Amino acid sequence: MKRRTVGIHEKLPLLQSLPLSLQHLTAMFGATILVPILLGINPAIALLMNGIGTLIYSWVTKGGIPAYLGSSFAFIAPVMLIMTQHGGFAHAQAGFIFFGLFFILISWVVYKWGIRWIDVVMPPAVMGAVVAIIGLELAPVAADQAGLLAGEATDKNVLLVSMFTLAVGIIGTVVFKGFLQVIPILIAVVAGYILALCMGMVDTAAISNAAWFALPKFQAPVYDTTSILIIAPACLVVLAEHISHLIVTSKVTGEDLMDKPGLHRSLLGDGISNVISGFTGSPPNTTYGENIGVMAITRVYSVWIIRGAAILAMIFSCIGKIAAAISSIPVAVMGGITILLYGVIAVQGLRIFVEQKVDFSKNSNMVLGAITFVIGISGASIMLGSVQLKGMAFAAVVGIVLSLLFWGFKKLGWMND
Repeated sequence: MKRRTVGIHEKLPLLQSLPLSLQHLTAMFGATILVPILLGINPAIALLMNGIGTLIYSWVTKGGIPAYLGSSFAFIAPVMLIMTQHGGFAHAQAGFIFFGLFFILISWVVYKWGIRWIDVVMPPAVMGAVVAIIGLELAPVAADQAGLLAGEATDKNVLLVSMFTLAVGIIGTVVFKGFLQVIPILIAVVAGYILALCMGMVDTAAISNAAWFALPKFQAPVYDTTSILIIAPACLVVLAEHISHLIVTSKVTGEDLMDKPGLHRSLLGDGISNVISGFTGSPPNTTYGENIGVMAITRVYSVWIIRGAAILAMIFSCIGKIAAAISSIPVAVMGGITILLYGVIAVQGLRIFVEQKVDFSKNSNMVLGAITFVIGISGASIMLGSVQLKGMAFAAVVGIVLSLLFWGFKKLGWMND
């Protein structure tokens, strides 16, 4: 029997929508609150602005793109530099506002001149590799959380919980029928959590001590030109990430989202969201690969489910005990399920190669794919001011430079393909 697909604009009954929305929130929760924790600010404000930002994004894109906006990791290094040497987090907020305005400007450029230039700067040979790297560079993080990189020092409880969670996720994805087949990630996380709870791996004291109701605290920005200049290089990194995520979401959903509702609307929605986040004291937002992975596994692409996750995030940001319960999900549980999620994202990159019929017998495609892959997964990096360019972002930049170079060679008639 053919598995059902829930379309982008399809609206499901409330009793089905709630667990699906919670599944999306669970998938991104650990990563999105880790950013504010590393920066020393209250995760509740990030969770609130993630929800508000996602709703704004959904409105700007006319409900046409099922994307969740979570806290961006690309800004951690420059923000820490600002916090230690240039006045604190409020000064970094000026850079976040600049980032949002930068995306708004680029959205106008895309609206004015279209997206055909993307085929020149990021042909399928580069795009497939970059999308695959999104999952591959995160794979070691998932493996480490799952206790698979610790060798003989591996905690047996961690390994047991992570592998149990992964097993439930795998079995659920390929075996479950009916409604259960669209919530295998949520079921796996809940099952892993229960096992971890039974093994004493859950911090129940944090849940008990959390307040039932607590509003997030807002913080006004401080204008600082130096902080803006420090933040600026990271904007290019997130731009490459944004385009890559939208392309892979298009492949997952089977819709040309780059054209309709369009990359320009996607960038505009993200930009407006980040301007508002900058004024409230939240870390900047970006589209999340974890949620793309959930959609690829479940085939539920409804923007209403994403909106539901955003509303739940806003509610949970004000209910301390629920936020604490989700925060208490052991790393081992998230490691187990993200092995599956990140792997699915990597496979989507390979899917681009197949569907775009990339001919690797051509020297140009072979070189573009080879160099992009090696740069992305080798750990190679370069510093742009205070920003370390590495992984997917470094691979994307190198791929773009090579693509433009080869495009020039082709125009000059120098290509030997």
